[in-house]
Amino acid sequence: MLANHGPSSVSDLATAIGVDQPRASRLVQAAVDAGQVRREVDPVDARRSILVITEAGRAALSAVLDHRRTAIEQALADFSPDERAEFARLLTRFAEAWRSG
Repeated sequence: MLANHGPSSVSDLATAIGVDQPRASRLVQAAVDAGQVRREVDPVDARRSILVITEAGRAALSAVLDHRRTAIEQALADFSPDERAEFARLLTRFAEAWRSG
């Protein structure tokens, strides 16, 4: 979320990923401890902090996305072109239903 939407508060992050604030705070602290996220003073309200993804966080995200992409490519390797097209159609339909439900 931070990589796509930029600096955010813990509350905004919690809402975006669908967890309560205490859970989001624990996840953020783990990411801070791992060096993937840093806290900065909110320029609008110095009492708050905002979360910023670090270069280490971007590298970790990139590694996860590369691994996921490779796994999907391997899973689809034996699909015919028609099967891939049908799978893409059904997956798109599923994702749209998921979003609206």
